[in-house]
Amino acid sequence: MDQATNDANQRVRHFRQILMWPLQLMPLTTGGPFQNHSQLLDRPDPDNPWRELVDEFCGDPGQFHERHYSEFVTFLPYVQRFLYGEVGSREGSKVHYDESPIRIFRRHDVAKVRMRYKDSDQPIDFDIVHLDLYFFYDIEVVILVVEIFGNDLELRRVHDTLYRFGRAYPPSWDDDGSGSHCLQSAEWIAHDGQVLAVSDYEKRRKYLSFVSRFRAPCIASHWEFLLRPLVLHHSDADGLVRYRQIEYHRMPLLAYLAMDDPRALSRDDFARLVLVTGPGKLGAPPAAGLQLDDFEARYCYDRYWHPHAEQPGTRLLSCGHAVVMLGSARDPYFTELENGLLGQFRHQFFLLALIPHFHKAALLMLSDRLVTALNHLRIGDAESVKDFKRAIRQILEVFLRFTHRYWFYEISDQAQARALFAMTRAHLGTERLYTELREEIQDMSQYLDSDSLRRQSNTVVRLTVVTTAGLIATITTGVLGMNLLDAAQAPFGDRLALFLLVAVPSALLTGFAIAKSKPLADFLEALSDERLAPRAKLAALTAVWRRPRPPGKD
Repeated sequence: MDQATNDANQRVRHFRQILMWPLQLMPLTTGGPFQNHSQLLDRPDPDNPWRELVDEFCGDPGQFHERHYSEFVTFLPYVQRFLYGEVGSREGSKVHYDESPIRIFRRHDVAKVRMRYKDSDQPIDFDIVHLDLYFFYDIEVVILVVEIFGNDLELRRVHDTLYRFGRAYPPSWDDDGSGSHCLQSAEWIAHDGQVLAVSDYEKRRKYLSFVSRFRAPCIASHWEFLLRPLVLHHSDADGLVRYRQIEYHRMPLLAYLAMDDPRALSRDDFARLVLVTGPGKLGAPPAAGLQLDDFEARYCYDRYWHPHAEQPGTRLLSCGHAVVMLGSARDPYFTELENGLLGQFRHQFFLLALIPHFHKAALLMLSDRLVTALNHLRIGDAESVKDFKRAIRQILEVFLRFTHRYWFYEISDQAQARALFAMTRAHLGTERLYTELREEIQDMSQYLDSDSLRRQSNTVVRLTVVTTAGLIATITTGVLGMNLLDAAQAPFGDRLALFLLVAVPSALLTGFAIAKSKPLADFLEALSDERLAPRAKLAALTAVWRRPRPPGKD
C-alpha cells in the first residue's frame, strides 16, 4: 500500500492545531530602555480589537474548576508564581494578588479560518477557538497564539494543514505563481460569514520589493491583519507597537489527533507528523528523505503508548518545533474536553511548549539588542561610548531579571510533563543559547569594568599632577607665613622680591620633579628596597640625572 492510499484510509476524527508565533517588539524610542508595550493596548481605540483576558485564577470559586486545579498543580511552585501570580497581602477577608508577569490579550471577531489547498478545489473551514497575544513583563517579546480545530478529516489533509498553515510568508514561488509550501489561500471569516482578510502569497512583486527596500521579509496580509494594531517594523503603516521576525518563518505548533485506530499509522506517518514535513509526494516510498535513526529515542515519549493493547493509549512526540499528541477517538478520557487529555493538551501541554519557546525568543531578543548596541558604537565619539555603556548595562539588568524571574531548568515533577519539557528544550537548544549569551554579556561587562578602572587610574594620575603642581603655592605661602620673616609691614617691593625668591626655585624644583617623575619613582622604589646594596641605590639616584636616550637609538 503506497503512502497516498494509507493516508486516504486514515481519518482524524478530531484535530486541533495551536500555532505559537514569537515576535520581537521594537523599542518605542530609538535606543530607549526596555518598556512595557502591553500598556499601549489598554488605550480605548475602536480600531483595536484586542482586549485583556480576565484572569480565571481570580479568587472566585464559581469561576475556578477542576480543570484549573489540575493545570495549576502540574507545575512546581516557582513556575506557578510565574504563570499565575501569588497572594500579595490580606486585609481581613480581602485578598490582594501579585499579578503574573504575563498579560494575555484576546480578540473575538474572527470565528473561522478557511483554507484552500493546491490539490483540491474544496476549501475546509476550521473553527477558531482562541486568538491571543502573550506579553511578558520587561521582555520585548510577544507571542501570537492561534488555536483551531476540525472534525473528520483525512490524515493527508491534516499533514497538509500542519505543513502549510503556519507560514508567515512564502519562501519561493511555484510555476503557477502560488507561494511554495504555502496554502493556496487562507481567509479569516467573521461570525456573520464576512471575509475579513485574505492571504496574498501569490503577490511575488510585493515580497521582492519589500526585501529589496528594507532588507527584511514581508508578512502575508492575513497575518498582518490579525496582529493589528501591531505593525511590521519596516512597513510604512502607523501602529501602536512595531514588531519584527525573530525566528524562522514557520511558526511553532502543537497538534492533537484523535483517530479510530492510531496503531495503523506507520513509522513514516509519525515522523511526518512530528517533523511537519507534509504528506509526501504521491507514490513516494515511505520515509523517503527522512532520517529515522533513533527516531523513537529522540522524538517519542511512549510511557503511555501500548500499541498491542486493546486501548493503545497516548503517544507524545516532540521535535522542538512541533509537539504532537495522538490517541484513540474511542477512548473517552483521551477526547474529554474539560478533564481529559484534550483539556490537558489545550492547557498544561500548551504551557509546557510555550515556556521553552518563550525562553528561546527572549534570548534571541537580548542577543539582538547586544548586537545592535555594538553596531551603534563609535569609539571616537564620546556620546556614542556613553550610549553604548548605558545600553549594555540595561541588557545586563534585563538578563539578570530574566534569569531569576523566567529561566527554569525544570518546571514539573510529573514524569510526563518533565520529560516533554526536557525533550522540547533540548531540541530547541535553549540551554546552549543561554550559556552563549551569558558569556557574551559577562565579557562585555568585564570590558566595561576594565574601562572604568582605566579611566579611574587616569583620573588619579591627573589629580596627582595637580597636587604636585600645587606644591609651588603651598611652599611659597608657607615660607611667607612663617614667623621667622616678619615681612607683613615691609614695602611692597621687598615682599614681591621675597615672594619671587621662594616661588621661582619652588617652581623649578616642581617642574624638574614632574619631568623626572619616572626615574625619581624608580629611585624611591630602590631606596625602599632593603635587599639592594647602597651602591645600587646610588646608581638609581645617578640615573635621575642621566640624559635619556633618544627613541630608536641603541
